[in-house]
Amino acid sequence: MLTLKRLSRTNLDIPGGTSWYLADLSEFKGKQALFTHQAPQRLKALRESALIESAVSSNRIEGVTLDKDRTKAVLQGAKPLFRDRDEEEVRGYREALSLLHGITKASAINESRILKLHRMVRGKIWDAGKYKDKDGDIIETYSDGRSRVRFKTVSAKATPKAMKELIESWIDCNKDRSIHPLIAMAAFNLDFLCIHPFRDGNGRVSRLILLAQCYELGFEVGRYISIERLIEQNKVRYYETLEDCSQGWHEGKNNPWPYINFILNMLKQAYLEFESRVGNLDVPRGSKTEMVLAAIARMQNEFTLVQLEQACTGVSRDMIRKVLADQKEKSVASIGRGPAALWRKLG
Repeated sequence: MLTLKRLSRTNLDIPGGTSWYLADLSEFKGKQALFTHQAPQRLKALRESALIESAVSSNRIEGVTLDKDRTKAVLQGAKPLFRDRDEEEVRGYREALSLLHGITKASAINESRILKLHRMVRGKIWDAGKYKDKDGDIIETYSDGRSRVRFKTVSAKATPKAMKELIESWIDCNKDRSIHPLIAMAAFNLDFLCIHPFRDGNGRVSRLILLAQCYELGFEVGRYISIERLIEQNKVRYYETLEDCSQGWHEGKNNPWPYINFILNMLKQAYLEFESRVGNLDVPRGSKTEMVLAAIARMQNEFTLVQLEQACTGVSRDMIRKVLADQKEKSVASIGRGPAALWRKLG
């Protein structure tokens, strides 16, 4: 049974942690306009960075990778020539993000748009933009060759009906406000992944839908900070809560709150990062320098040049080295030499 429909039909006893997330996000939404009307050049740089980071991270979660040296050609070139399917799918995700950034609140989520998003992220493969035509469970394979069924998804035959019901439940919740819109958004995300409507690409489409729903509800932070990057950085927890909260889903007995809280926390973390990156308006820096400095601030106490490169998609290694050299003995210190050398944050 759909989590979203079940929550909308009951008198919710919202957990305390969830209530705090809702209060914090409401406050961030109130501040949003203040930040988005200041420092237009800085916001432009953040938008460009978020597009690249989101396309790379969301695909990398699913094992679809892009050579760093090809990032500019694939994601910023007008008509790139793809070397493989991975490049085509990463570029497709980037174009899907551009589509979402131009949608209106009145038409954010419908079946046609969901199928189009899938078609964009899956490229020219034969079933792009089509629901699965064969049953397929979510299987986990271990290093020793053993495997297990992590979750039994909705059958191919029942998928179109389940998706129609899910979309209608989302529309109804927004009309009558039977539950808080952010809770409805996170529950929709959980239900979508449990239905698993496509043969492949479900995770990526779920994150695009999440962004579209955020924009529909007026939470714009995903335009400037990559929520997909934050999910990737918390990938282990993402999969743990998804598995835990899907147990008993078919019978309508699953506990969705850990996953709902995970999604709300990712949104909160995005706002905290957004506030920290645009709140200090009195320090003019180049956008790429600022991107590297922000990435350093997000690192653990010790990190490598390679880790910093992965966090600064679209910034050359030479540029990253220049920023590190400028910051050496000011905010960072080098331990060793070469790309594998450790860097330590000072203070």
